[in-house]
Amino acid sequence: MNAGGQAFITSYRPEDLDKLTTQLKNGLYRSNYKPTEYDKVQAMVDAKRLETVAIGKKVRRTRCVAKEIKEGDILRQHRQVWSRECPRLQKAEVKAESELSDFIENIRPLGIEDTAIFSLKDYEVFLERDRKAFVMGTVAPVHQLKEDLCFRLEQEQDREIGSPHANREQVQHQVNFVKDQQDIITAKLQEEYRDLQEEITDLALEKYIPTLDILMGDNIPAEVLDSDCPYPELKESLIQAFHSLSDINHTRLQCLQDHLKRTDKYCGWCPDDHFRFHFTLSQYTQDVPNYRALCLHMLQRIFPEKVKHDLMEHERALARQRFTQTQIKVLTQQWQQDQEELLAKALAVLQEARDAYQEELELQRDRQHQQDICFRLREKLQQWRAHQEEVAELQAAIAARQQEEAEAILKREQEKEAALRAHQKEKLRKFHLEQQRRREELEQRDQERLAKLRSAMDEQARQDKERVRFRAEMLQRRQEARETCELERQREEAERHNRLEALRNQVAVVAESDADRMMGGTQSWRNRNLTVREVDIQRPLFGIHTYTDAQIVADPRLRVEQALREAGLHHTQYAQEVLAHIKPPKPPRRDTKSELQF
Repeated sequence: MNAGGQAFITSYRPEDLDKLTTQLKNGLYRSNYKPTEYDKVQAMVDAKRLETVAIGKKVRRTRCVAKEIKEGDILRQHRQVWSRECPRLQKAEVKAESELSDFIENIRPLGIEDTAIFSLKDYEVFLERDRKAFVMGTVAPVHQLKEDLCFRLEQEQDREIGSPHANREQVQHQVNFVKDQQDIITAKLQEEYRDLQEEITDLALEKYIPTLDILMGDNIPAEVLDSDCPYPELKESLIQAFHSLSDINHTRLQCLQDHLKRTDKYCGWCPDDHFRFHFTLSQYTQDVPNYRALCLHMLQRIFPEKVKHDLMEHERALARQRFTQTQIKVLTQQWQQDQEELLAKALAVLQEARDAYQEELELQRDRQHQQDICFRLREKLQQWRAHQEEVAELQAAIAARQQEEAEAILKREQEKEAALRAHQKEKLRKFHLEQQRRREELEQRDQERLAKLRSAMDEQARQDKERVRFRAEMLQRRQEARETCELERQREEAERHNRLEALRNQVAVVAESDADRMMGGTQSWRNRNLTVREVDIQRPLFGIHTYTDAQIVADPRLRVEQALREAGLHHTQYAQEVLAHIKPPKPPRRDTKSELQF
């Protein structure tokens, strides 16, 4: 049995279980048995449970605070990123606007019939006017509502806590009205955005973008293809080298383009989500601390329906697409560089071949010239007479032939000039018809757009008139309420002033004027001055708070120092040791001792 008597140990066998039960029933161990106090145990359990619940609440609160701190830190870092991104976007906007304005100012019309330049400037003025009207119709109401709500909030704070909010329903109705209006405007902008995007797509501007058709097609330079090479084998080998370079790069480029076509342009997402993802990813560059975590956090906030795995997969797909596009760009640049180098080498080789062929021709020409001189000298005498006879016949035949050729050439030139003039007239007529058709289409589209904008502006003007009337009524009611409050305050002020005046009249003091009593001293002053003159007339002027001469002389250290001075020993080591061992008559206080060691 242990010291507390709460448990006992006994050795028994399984077959002695009945005997042990009988002994317990008969009270064999009743003297050592102590019953359990279940109330105290239950109270201890409840206390432990409450303590556990309190600890759990504290842990949850700590987690919430830590989560809020972490969220605040992340938001602060996001704000820092945006504070860096906002000036960059503003600079880009200012740069784009300046470039557009410079472009519009620098372009000049090609002629009297070139009216597109003036139409572009008029369209710019129209867009600026439309933007101002749009800002006044969308942003200005929001700022106006914000100022109105701030003014109402200040008025509500000035009122008492229990005062009724009479205008709450009207304010809520106004806020909901502005929200609905903004939703309508946003939907309209989205529709115009889609229409504009479809219009840009329908214009097929991709054909005006420079592509790789020059490299993909027959890329043999004209300098090599049309060159006057005296050696056909050399020219054929150069053409074959260009073909080989084109085939190798074309195979690589085709492989990269096939790899790029296997993935969607937007990597499986819709265009808006893809552009938002790409813009968010471009904001968090590697120079931002912890840019990966911040970027992933912002993407999860922007795309709450996307899981982290989808975001990472889209990022990897976008990285692969960028890498492939970079490879295509690098391959294209390398292709162009190799082709330029090969062209330079081919031109150098062709020039060397022409120089060598020219030297051979010079040698051959010299030999042929010598042979010709010899042959002419032999035949000159034989042909001279035959020439003289044929001169007349040849001159006549030549003159007739020249006349016929001149007439034929003149006739062909006249026919060619007539055909060319007819062709130019036909082209000019078609060009004027095409210009007229384009002007009619542009005029029709502008008229339709003007009708839509006028209807939208009429609707906005009607809504603005209703809003102005509503605000005028609200202002009139507030002014009446202020006038009522001011009248009530003035009445209460007049009543308070009358009450104070009545109280002043009741407690007014009525006394006769006495100049001697007013200018003379008081009785207490006279008593105080008389007591000072009679009692303290012999007291010292100042109090002394120091040692007396008897106390100073009673100090043995002073007497010993005086004796050593008279003996001339006060500067010796002996005097210092003697004075160090002499104790004062009264031990010093503890607060006067210094603990500094010199």
